[in-house]
Amino acid sequence: MTARQTITGRDPATGITLAVGIEDGRIADITRPSEPAEAYIASGLVDLQVNGFGGIDLNTGTVTAQTVIALCERMALEGVTTFLPTIITAAEPSILAALAAIAEARRIDPLAAHMIVGIHVEGPSISPVDGPRGAHPLEHVRAPGLAEFERWQAACNGLVSMVTLSPEYPEAVAYIAELTRRGVHIAIGHTAATPEQIHAAAQAGAVLSTHLGNGAAASLPRHPNFIWAQLADDRLSATFIADGHHLPADTFKVMLRAKSLARSVLVSDTVALAGLPPGIYEQQVGGRVEVTAEGRVGIAGTPYLAGAGLPLNANVAIAIDLAGLSLAEGLRLATVNPGRFARDRGLMQVGKPADLITFDWQPGARRLALREVWVAGQRKSA
Repeated sequence: MTARQTITGRDPATGITLAVGIEDGRIADITRPSEPAEAYIASGLVDLQVNGFGGIDLNTGTVTAQTVIALCERMALEGVTTFLPTIITAAEPSILAALAAIAEARRIDPLAAHMIVGIHVEGPSISPVDGPRGAHPLEHVRAPGLAEFERWQAACNGLVSMVTLSPEYPEAVAYIAELTRRGVHIAIGHTAATPEQIHAAAQAGAVLSTHLGNGAAASLPRHPNFIWAQLADDRLSATFIADGHHLPADTFKVMLRAKSLARSVLVSDTVALAGLPPGIYEQQVGGRVEVTAEGRVGIAGTPYLAGAGLPLNANVAIAIDLAGLSLAEGLRLATVNPGRFARDRGLMQVGKPADLITFDWQPGARRLALREVWVAGQRKSA
């Protein structure tokens, strides 16, 4: 049994000071002390889409367990206490190697075992069409197959818990239904599917849209199109990248209204260049990539993005500003809501893991100013 700790902070919804007692890595009680607190307190953030951060890349084809453990440490410093490592479209041996490395990291490292509750495979069964495909390599795009999925699960001890695909393949509906039966969350993304295919995917069990509004053609018919179909289908929640670069404010605000706060989730979708100093970097995917001081990651000299560069704590603050949300509403999009797809993490409740953040925030801020982070009751320097 570990020594009891008590962490205090203001409730983002009410401003009331809370004292959270921690025992054995879990929340033992939540009380209201008389002494006021300066900082806010909330559940640790839950990110369903992390490709890399701070020079750490999960999609190089040479990922090791130590790579994954290092990424966990970086995520914790950004206030993320639960995340899904995200593996994108690649040759099958590369995907299998990355999955095995993640599983090994969880086996040997308690922090990784706690923070990583599943793996997100984004692809390889996405649209082969330029635009919707995004930066995913065309040569490795392929139709979904149950035999390959089973090889993925064998490589990582069944950790794949989310798969992003496009339902434009003839095999898609049966594949979605079978993975849903096995408890895997299916997300629609990087798609050129028809509205009919979108609705058929939701009927088969798809539950999410991956970074809705991105991974799409630059020009679409006014109506119908796959964005309207996903916004209209109440069986689908949606993830959004609210970094100020991927979605204009008006677009983001209207999409939130369409999906409702209950069915909206923020993801960072960070790549390896996220968190690095501004400058030009040579990358295998994208070539010359520029990172700006504002965290934009784009192909140098073009208007095209080459990934996401801001952590989830920045997305929360920017989402609040873009859509006129309250602090509590912005946090909901990065805690409770994604937690529904990550073993019910993101809840600050008695009995739940003591995954907590304390932070400062002011209206108009571009980040949550983290003070302290706890992962399973263990303090991490923020």
